[in-house]
Amino acid sequence: MKHLFTGIVLCLLSAGALAGERGPALPDYPADKIADNIYVIHGPLQYPDPANQGFMNNPGIVLTDAGVVLLDPGSSVQSGEMVLRTVRKLSDKPVVAVFNSHVHGDHWLGNQAVRTAFPDAKIYGHPNMIRLVADGEGDSWVERMATLTEGKTLGTRVVGPDQAVDHGDEIRVGNLTFRMHHYGKAHTTTDIMVEIVEPGVVFTGDIVFNGRIPRIDDGDIVGNINSCTEILKTGAGVYVPGHGQTGDESVVRTMHTYLDTVYSSVKTLFEDDLSDFEMKEPISAKLQAYADWEDYDVQLGKHISFSYLKVEGEAF
Repeated sequence: MKHLFTGIVLCLLSAGALAGERGPALPDYPADKIADNIYVIHGPLQYPDPANQGFMNNPGIVLTDAGVVLLDPGSSVQSGEMVLRTVRKLSDKPVVAVFNSHVHGDHWLGNQAVRTAFPDAKIYGHPNMIRLVADGEGDSWVERMATLTEGKTLGTRVVGPDQAVDHGDEIRVGNLTFRMHHYGKAHTTTDIMVEIVEPGVVFTGDIVFNGRIPRIDDGDIVGNINSCTEILKTGAGVYVPGHGQTGDESVVRTMHTYLDTVYSSVKTLFEDDLSDFEMKEPISAKLQAYADWEDYDVQLGKHISFSYLKVEGEAF
């Protein structure tokens, strides 16, 4: 019955999209100033649903001498439009650049609104993201968001990045330098963390969460640990996670501690011949500081399984 209902919803949503229907406007969220001329709209921690209309990431707004730069303008055209309304409250300059942190659509489907309002804006992403979007990943995310929100994101279409950036690349926009960090497969194969050099601010994308346990289904837990380690070497004073509140380096260290505790514990318990199922209780006992984080119970089990498979593979 559940599959039948899902099928009916998908059919109705597809029909609505073909008819040109459009979901409602997303209410405005406050923009928090995290540094001079840098703002973050902190989205809800919950997964996309009708209540949050799919908005659940942390769009960034950076005001430069040459125009406005956006980071991850959200999960739908409605999210992108909300971000642009906020931009207009902060600056009368055009949006000249957008950085997309990775391929998961809750972060970048808002590109559509930016492209419509500012056709000349450059949209940057990792080469792997550009390839995956061209291969249909964006279309899958449009459908997924419409289904999860029961049509609240209808009207969204795919506008992916058109400028490739990779590790070490620097983009100068006005008075600020945007430096790219990519350390291989981590949350996904497509991750870029964006360091704004002069003020010492890093947008980590989903390499780092705060208050919610990440999904790493498309990534690698050891790669995620390494990326956390590497980004701390920037010495930045402010870190903006993909989800959750902005903070200092402790935000990254807290994420690193969770992931490293899971992986190192699995390695030890594997040597003691425990199954991944048997590992959850002793590992969870070490991680009670995270027990109230969103999605803790489900994702911890997955992370133990992912780690077990990796350790098992290395053992043979």
